Amino acid sequence: MSSNSVASSKVSGSGVPSRRRSAGPALLGSELTVLFRRRRTWAMLVAIALIPILLAVAVRLSSETLAPGEGPPFLDRVTQNGLFVAFTAMIVAIPLFLPLTIGVVAGDTIAGEAGQGTLRYLLVAPAGRLRLLLVKYAGVAVFCLAATLTLAVAGTLIGAALFPVGPVTLLSGDVISVPESLLRSGLISLYVTVSLLGFAAIGLFISTLTDVPVGAMAATVVVSVVVQILDVLPQLSWLDPWLFSHYWLGFADLLRQPMDLGSFGDNVLLQLGYIAVFGALAYGRFSTKDILS
Repeated sequence: MSSNSVASSKVSGSGVPSRRRSAGPALLGSELTVLFRRRRTWAMLVAIALIPILLAVAVRLSSETLAPGEGPPFLDRVTQNGLFVAFTAMIVAIPLFLPLTIGVVAGDTIAGEAGQGTLRYLLVAPAGRLRLLLVKYAGVAVFCLAATLTLAVAGTLIGAALFPVGPVTLLSGDVISVPESLLRSGLISLYVTVSLLGFAAIGLFISTLTDVPVGAMAATVVVSVVVQILDVLPQLSWLDPWLFSHYWLGFADLLRQPMDLGSFGDNVLLQLGYIAVFGALAYGRFSTKDILS
């Protein structure tokens, strides 16, 4: 063996470490490509975009004037300023529609590959089980961001098309400019994305428990419904700060002047806790699972 070959072997370890370093980004790119090439993914994003569109059209065609506080929050302000369509649509979508789409994507992560018989091929070195789990979770996180941004952008565009747009009056009574209100809308999208990450980790864990993707999807969505029911029961109010859905609607604090970031910080800590716990459970289950598919 030549000296150059020996040096090359020492540096790259026969090529395995270098392949492993490059496997992560390549695997993530492949995962995102597959995810966003699916018709199901785009169908869910279109369905999410229809939420603010249907809401705005219904308000535009209605001959009745809503009284303050009637209907979902901010709905009575939509006719005065189209930028409130995005805020209202976010509140409408958070309890059911966003968890439903996230549950479908998260529940399909591992169980979907097992069901299609492709999981064992993904685990061929240098990918590894931990790396695959991280990539799968990253894909779900990217979808969470895409879903919330779709909702915000669609709401802003349809609101501007059907209603007047101008400075926004915040919950604190202060008035901000249109560019600043768009920035707040982006921050709200980020807040909602973070809010869904703990739920996504639960879906990833459930997906490692079965080879049936439909079952994993359904179980993940059911968990979301059950937790939200627990969150509204006054008898269980002591449990509220520990439920992943407790701060989902806390983004209203971003519509004050100055912004109150207290709920945002509490939300981040809560979601990180769920990610750590259910991420560890997912790895514990997946690392010992016999891969037959």
